[in-house]
Amino acid sequence: MADITTIQIRRKTKQKLDELRLSERETYNDIIENLIEDSAELSEQTIKELEEARIQAQRGERVSLADAKRELGL
Repeated sequence: MADITTIQIRRKTKQKLDELRLSERETYNDIIENLIEDSAELSEQTIKELEEARIQAQRGERVSLADAKRELGL
């Protein structure tokens, strides 16, 4: 039998996990493992770029939706 443990989480966290559930039969362990796998897939370069974007946003260096559409030709 697999090792099983109990963890405490806030109700709000449980609700978020429930929203991520793809099927009724999916366990919380499955959901958490998927989240871990997804986060591990981020490359160091992606993490670096996301951090730079976060810093730029904090400095107020943002592009409006209208400007982004214009730059992309949409």
